[in-house]
Amino acid sequence: MIDPNPLTIDLPDETATAALAAKLGPHLRPGDMVALRGDLGAGKTAFARALIRALGDLDEEVPSPTFTLVQTYETPAGPIWHFDLYRLSGPDEVVELGWDEVRADGIALVEWPDRLGTLLPADRLDVLIGFGSDADTRRATLTGHSAWADRLKELNLP
Repeated sequence: MIDPNPLTIDLPDETATAALAAKLGPHLRPGDMVALRGDLGAGKTAFARALIRALGDLDEEVPSPTFTLVQTYETPAGPIWHFDLYRLSGPDEVVELGWDEVRADGIALVEWPDRLGTLLPADRLDVLIGFGSDADTRRATLTGHSAWADRLKELNLP
């Protein structure tokens, strides 16, 4: 089931993006997948960085996984695996990065989730970050799939 009413939130600056991530973070649990979608430079990594910091250490160094493909973080909510699949050609390469392990007991934040192909879980939260009316503004659209359709409604996000 897909949430027929996705939640759209205007993000006037990076601080608002971080605030949205901080509100979402406490609701994540092991086994969850957040699919981060959007054009290059839209703010997917900034959102992931803020979410990881909100769940762990606010001063945590959170580099982009563009070249390492995946970064892992231990947090009180469970292990977070931050994937950037932009440079991958298909799902076989994702399995080599530990996909089965993260799906078993971690929280997956995945930039460029379309590279997952058939590995894309039906139960997930899609976060589409798009450009706003100027260079600094963004718009986030959150869409829950399967169990996330109901969970998204319970978050009380603006």
